[in-house]
Amino acid sequence: MNDSTPITARETIQQWLDHPAGGPVLRELLKQSGSDPAALGPALTLPLQQLVALSQGQLTQESVDAMVLQANGGVMPDSGEAGAPGPGSDRFAGQTVVVTGAASGIGRATAERILREGGRVIAADISEERLGEFSRMAATDRLVTVTADLTRSESVDAVLTAAGDSIDALANVAGINDDFSAIHEVSDEMWAKVFAVNVDGLVRLTRAVTERMLEAGRGSIVHVTSEAGLRGSASGVAYTASKHAVVGITKSMAFMYAKEGIRTNAVAPGGVATGIPMQAKIAEFGNSKLTEARGNIPGLGTADQLAAAITFLLSADSANINGAVLTSDGGWSAV
Repeated sequence: MNDSTPITARETIQQWLDHPAGGPVLRELLKQSGSDPAALGPALTLPLQQLVALSQGQLTQESVDAMVLQANGGVMPDSGEAGAPGPGSDRFAGQTVVVTGAASGIGRATAERILREGGRVIAADISEERLGEFSRMAATDRLVTVTADLTRSESVDAVLTAAGDSIDALANVAGINDDFSAIHEVSDEMWAKVFAVNVDGLVRLTRAVTERMLEAGRGSIVHVTSEAGLRGSASGVAYTASKHAVVGITKSMAFMYAKEGIRTNAVAPGGVATGIPMQAKIAEFGNSKLTEARGNIPGLGTADQLAAAITFLLSADSANINGAVLTSDGGWSAV
């Protein structure tokens, strides 16, 4: 790679650091922000563009565009379609798909991909403001937004009403993390809060949607679990237990409804760059143990990468897959 090789925001941070022209530009930005390339760790595998979402407003799109221009001698190279392109198919044409946690992160990336592939999306999220922004950006009548707190039964009813008579698929993406507390640190409040969202809300909506799918004799459901659903070293006890529960729910449903035409699978992300804020207070003992384990994470994934895995399992492309837990973690589960 030489100075004349174009570099775009779709290249990784590591590729930028290695680029003769891009490296100095990025290092100067990191220096101004008080960061050091050596401290980026798993983030080195992320596309530069991902820093816009990950920084939560500290790094703007205009700043990234300016870096690309500077690294390419004032010329903006052709980077193709922005974001992760869909497969150019109509896999979800004529289908209604419910996506929870759809206003941001993995949920929004999943909803956007389904829309690109011809589906109708019922986008449920607790944030009315972010749903409104999504609706304005999508500008299609195939997106129906529902402000919903799925720990409340009336929100489940609102999602079902918005969907109408038929629900072809459900992506349970909504979830919250804990404060990394070990069991001797975890509070009753933290335990209840995490399970209310990650397990109780998921069960409440899935139960209602499954009844619809049983009437139709078909359906596809994907639950988002986590590396924490496969191991004990990814998060605190509440989040870990809740995501193990999601794996158990997935396995039970796959067995129970296999002959009723309903497939249930799960996706287990590793570290994902979504810009979701951490809990305000982090548990000291648990976090100290987890800090050691985080050194094994090979890299961070992106919301678009997770959306690709989720939509594959939702679609007919995975017709013979049922009860699977698909890891999408860059190889973390192989460590």
